[in-house]
Amino acid sequence: MSSSQYFIRNPEGTYFLTMTVVDWVDVFSRPTYRHIVVDSLRYCQQQKGLRLFGWCLMSNHLHLLAAAADDHNLSDILRDMKKHTSKQLVKAIQEEPESRRDWMLQRFAYAGK
Repeated sequence: MSSSQYFIRNPEGTYFLTMTVVDWVDVFSRPTYRHIVVDSLRYCQQQKGLRLFGWCLMSNHLHLLAAAADDHNLSDILRDMKKHTSKQLVKAIQEEPESRRDWMLQRFAYAGK
């Protein structure tokens, strides 16, 4: 997931966040990929101090209403979640039957350079 996030800095506040897929690729049109995101959110809630008040997963981006629990840093939680999630998504794209595999991996590799 790309690093597009929009919020006002307030370490103790609740934020509206938007995270987009590189080039707005419709990755989350397949259930397998959606489940990776949901599992990552759930893990961050249970293990990393992510407090979610609402979320909406679209075909190419994710909206969150989120905060960090006491003595946790939202920026760190999101960094770790996005890193883990993007690796899991690329792995799934490589392993699952995917008609757009080469095109998506090429777009992601180009953006990563």
